Amino acid sequence: MPRSLPKSIDETQALLAAGEYVADRSLATSLFLALAMRRPLFLEGEAGVGKTEIAKVIADGLGRELIRLQCYEGLDIAQAAYEWNYPRQMIEIRLAEATDKRSPGASAEGQKSRQELEHDIFSERFLIRRPLVRALQPLGAAPVLLIDELDRTDEPFEAYLLEVLSDWQITIPEIGTIRAAEPPIVVITSNRTREIHDAVKRRCFYHWVDYPDSTRELEILHRKAPGAAAALSREVVEFVQRLRKSDLFKLPGVAETIDWANCLVALDRVALDPETVNNTLGVLLKYRDDLERISGEEASRLVSEAKAAAAA
Repeated sequence: MPRSLPKSIDETQALLAAGEYVADRSLATSLFLALAMRRPLFLEGEAGVGKTEIAKVIADGLGRELIRLQCYEGLDIAQAAYEWNYPRQMIEIRLAEATDKRSPGASAEGQKSRQELEHDIFSERFLIRRPLVRALQPLGAAPVLLIDELDRTDEPFEAYLLEVLSDWQITIPEIGTIRAAEPPIVVITSNRTREIHDAVKRRCFYHWVDYPDSTRELEILHRKAPGAAAALSREVVEFVQRLRKSDLFKLPGVAETIDWANCLVALDRVALDPETVNNTLGVLLKYRDDLERISGEEASRLVSEAKAAAAA
């Protein structure tokens, strides 16, 4: 059952908290304004900081369908918006041809039949609706449309999105324009592997999702890794916070912090120790150079600092 949109920033923050998402005030403000003013929300930030999760929490909290368009290089209209059901169209043509052969009538009537057939096979019943069209023509209440990792697509696809984001419509040459009776709730994410064109950003409200500070990350762990002892959670957060200040190719995100805490729980650890940290660094770091830079003495130093800060 769809629920009403939040009426204040506090209600927005409560909506996220109910979905176990710990948001700061600025993010809750951006989301509230995007919902209230029916504008897409463009979330940019490093991988693993919780951008995609926001759309999932919104959909669940508001009781809306989540329609996810996962972007990738080479994504085209056929996969993102719509395509024609060519097998069904061919069957329709073959059936019409077989009918004409069985009852050869006047040529004028045959010509009319072919014109009607052409019009019929390019009608909506032969249209396969992909995420963008489904978001504009939902079966129920306006859904949450997640356009995930837009930076992975090609620039021409961004241009195609402009009509959707500004007018809530898609033009299909064969049948005309499809318009949304009610605009969907749109969340766009980008890991900033390349810059997104200003024309897209101008149509959205923008928010940079940064790594959380130690207080907020500790609260996230309490919610997402409840099995971890309080002392262990503090040490994990202090260790990761220091790790993000290192010169690494890819810093660990919140998702990696949660995974690491849960892994330590699975190993029955209640506190950090250098050996366990070295053996589990692959949960936090995903590149060989980063592992070589941190393992050994550097890991031991970070463990000592983290334990001291957690105990303070």
